[in-house]
Amino acid sequence: MTSLLLAATLAVTFAVVLVLVVYLLGIIVALAGARRSLAKLAGGLVAIRDHTAPLGEKVGNINGGLTALLQGLLAVNGDLAAVVRVAQGK
Repeated sequence: MTSLLLAATLAVTFAVVLVLVVYLLGIIVALAGARRSLAKLAGGLVAIRDHTAPLGEKVGNINGGLTALLQGLLAVNGDLAAVVRVAQGK
């Protein structure tokens, strides 16, 4: 009888330990996946930081280019207005 109880106790203990091992391995796998995701997230945040630096003096260059573009577009607009007047017979 004692050997039967000993065998049953060892079997139940082994089953509990096995379930705990499987459960802990699942936690380890989930934590490793979370670590990879966090590493990718950190890399993405660094890239965002690097690509969103203040424009500083570049704004002046952009503004100068847009001013030159505006002058060209206004000239084209005047030419198109002249074409419309000719087409309308005015």
